[in-house]
Amino acid sequence: MSEPVLSCRNINKRYEEAGNTVEVLHDISLTVAVGERVAIVGSSGSGKSTLLNILGGLDTPDSGEVEVAGQALYSISETQRCRLRNQSLGFVYQFHHLLHEFTALENVAMPLLIGDMNSKQAIERAEQSLVRVGLGHRLAHKPAQLSGGERQRVAIARALVMEPACVLMDEPTGNLDRHTAADVQHYLDELNQTLDTAFVIVTHDMQLAERMGRVYELVDGRFDA
Repeated sequence: MSEPVLSCRNINKRYEEAGNTVEVLHDISLTVAVGERVAIVGSSGSGKSTLLNILGGLDTPDSGEVEVAGQALYSISETQRCRLRNQSLGFVYQFHHLLHEFTALENVAMPLLIGDMNSKQAIERAEQSLVRVGLGHRLAHKPAQLSGGERQRVAIARALVMEPACVLMDEPTGNLDRHTAADVQHYLDELNQTLDTAFVIVTHDMQLAERMGRVYELVDGRFDA
């Protein structure tokens, strides 16, 4: 079997709040294989986004370890962690977090430029990524000139432009109407099959969750058996 693209073992996380200790995650373990699609569901406050941030190296667990492409995420320096995130992980959020002063093409090229790719190659790769999500005709448009669904597809193109092993998504359809959400789901399915990229998706959208290969429910900080 191939090495997992993403895994975590015995993840625990707690916060101090108004003098009280709040246990957010309890002994969470998860393994994601190449091309696998995993959904994490649960009520608000169940720890879904905290877990996703820990998997992506954006928040630190109190104990446990995360491995991305075989590297221990929390046993390396912050500089190395940033490089590993840039090369091996993509991120998509409920709100697209595009840079409003830049075009769709420039937004998608940004991770490549940060990774020191020359500008000509970065623009070519960014255009290919936008074409994959059906936005080859919107390259020069800025976010304010795009619909909500188009902005989310630009965010997906940006997450995939580095051809990461795994893309982490936090409510990717949560801010979209049903028809637009269905379009985004279609593109996610197509990209998963075409690029063999693994997806880990935190969502309240059970229709989206049911399209994934595995569904985990977080209840009181634990995966419900």
